[in-house]
Amino acid sequence: MTAVPLRLCLVDMNNGVANEATRCFRRILDAFSQKVRAANPGLGIQFRHVQPRNLGELPGPEVDLVLSSGGPGSPYDGFEDAWCTGYRSFLDHVVEQNLAGRARSSAPSVFVVCHSFEISVAHFKIAEMTRRPAVKFGVMPAYVTAEGMRSELLHPFADRLFVWEHRNWQAEHLDARRLAQLGGELWAVESRPGGTVDKGPGLLAFRFAPGIVGTQFHPEADLPGVMAWINRPEHAADLKDAYGNALYERMLRTLKDPARLARTFALAVPGWLARSFNELAPHRGYRAIAPPDQIDMKAFEEPGAVARAASA
Repeated sequence: MTAVPLRLCLVDMNNGVANEATRCFRRILDAFSQKVRAANPGLGIQFRHVQPRNLGELPGPEVDLVLSSGGPGSPYDGFEDAWCTGYRSFLDHVVEQNLAGRARSSAPSVFVVCHSFEISVAHFKIAEMTRRPAVKFGVMPAYVTAEGMRSELLHPFADRLFVWEHRNWQAEHLDARRLAQLGGELWAVESRPGGTVDKGPGLLAFRFAPGIVGTQFHPEADLPGVMAWINRPEHAADLKDAYGNALYERMLRTLKDPARLARTFALAVPGWLARSFNELAPHRGYRAIAPPDQIDMKAFEEPGAVARAASA
């Protein structure tokens, strides 16, 4: 019997604006698809790249694994427009399928990032989305909560991971009761829990509900993507103005540290894809794949090829 194809979707929230995140996500999906095919020769992998904000495209209900990207602007821009109500209905569909106890062979899994994360926070009403007093950008630490350290997504990072941030908005004022009702958990924050230094109130990672996880930061960021942003003269000047030249230079040096941003790139999204696939595997007759367990600096430092996941 022919195995059911694996159905992947990239939800591109960039509103038609050229960006590095789409390339990063597609190269992660490409590497993942190659691992899946190596373990499952002949398995069909169907890939869709949809653009809700500018083209009105939405992921279909019959999808397995979804990566949903960041993008420019306020999370409330177009919140009641058809593209966004359709996207939010899709999020509800994911939660409903997972909460209803549908066979794992058909319940989708979604990873939301930055703008998609912000829309999800506002939609599920688990916190308030507020505009920051100033943009936050650069390589920053994110602090993992006790629940996050028990999660498969953030367990490899212990109590801290380094991430690429670029945002004008933040989730704050957690509604813990609402989050618990959804079956969610808070997994990472901007300031160290119990610490003496207040770096901000931001809530940075959640399991929103069964089937949906997400981060405010950009776990897909690779070195070429970060440098493409930093190397723009106005951005380099903004970084130096915000953090000082010494911190700017130190930030550049940390990009070569395999324990920092390269570790996040290697383990976060690829790990989530591998685990989500392996949850599907016994229901679909797929062979499981090994999750990532080491840092490949070459993969982090090179732009790589775009996804070739689209195939029958």
